[in-house]
Amino acid sequence: MTATQVASPTVNWQALADQSLAGEVIGRDDARAVLTADDTELLDQLAAAYRVRRQYWGNRVRLHFLLNAQSGLCPEDCHYCSQSKISSAEIEKYPFMAQEKILAAAERANTLKAGTFCMVISGRTPSEKVFSQVLDAVREVKHRYPMKICACLGLLDEQQTQRLAEAGVDRVNHNLNTSEDHHKDICTTHTFQDRVGTLQAVKSAGLTTCSGGIFGMGESHDDIIDMALALRELNVTSVPLNFLIPIPGTPFEGRQELNPRQCLRILCLYRLLLPSQEIRIAGGREVQLRQLQPLGLYAANSIFIGDYLTTPGQAAKADFEMIRDAGFVLEGPDGQELAVDAL
Repeated sequence: MTATQVASPTVNWQALADQSLAGEVIGRDDARAVLTADDTELLDQLAAAYRVRRQYWGNRVRLHFLLNAQSGLCPEDCHYCSQSKISSAEIEKYPFMAQEKILAAAERANTLKAGTFCMVISGRTPSEKVFSQVLDAVREVKHRYPMKICACLGLLDEQQTQRLAEAGVDRVNHNLNTSEDHHKDICTTHTFQDRVGTLQAVKSAGLTTCSGGIFGMGESHDDIIDMALALRELNVTSVPLNFLIPIPGTPFEGRQELNPRQCLRILCLYRLLLPSQEIRIAGGREVQLRQLQPLGLYAANSIFIGDYLTTPGQAAKADFEMIRDAGFVLEGPDGQELAVDAL
């Protein structure tokens, strides 16, 4: 047990799984106990989380492919982000990609058996020119490939989300990032409620929602729990969970609050609090989970394959080997099971 951990009271982890499977919200004390448990209880926690995961997702792993279609030049001050106006990180900056580059990325995503192609642009909200280019790219990708499309475009209103739906977007991502109380400590140029408003606009257009957060930014255990409960209240469909990459040149450069076991406990908690949601191990998987990455799949049912926004990911071959060696199978674009050995 680390110096910062506090031994939890004896908790019946399988009883928490029973509550989760019954549709009950586990209590705050039990939720804290998940996060503060002794390291010797970790495998028991993972076994409980896996029971819930298996009920809804079986042994399948979904793959998402992320494309940073517009990089840098963002007016927001999100402290974790290398693309923000307060970052001096050495990253590539470019306007919205030409359509042929987007289609090349979509082809690679399809080759890698990704079920969802995630198109992300930097900025507070897209200009009409960029928004129109996004819509054109979405239509062409949908015409060529069987993948779902998730768009992450910043703050959006109901008119914009309706246009995305009409173009063929299946899902919109807009992360809460942290709890409402902690939000002011990681960003001051927009509010937590601004983010909630975008998710509500997405739902009003009949699109499914993708929203999660980032851990390792100074949040408390209660902040971690509060964000999960907010996502549950919003009935978010897909939940990407990121672990901070302390990128040089950002305000969080050098910050290191996490270890692989704490990351796994967070994944277990989110599976117990969000039993039926798609839970994705997102940015920071390789940096923070390190050698324990395969264990994360016992709570989460999805990962990104390929690179992230401005940081590289693990090689696709290594991801396929990890999934195969842990005994999982892929979920293809149309929901069918794919044996990893066949790739």
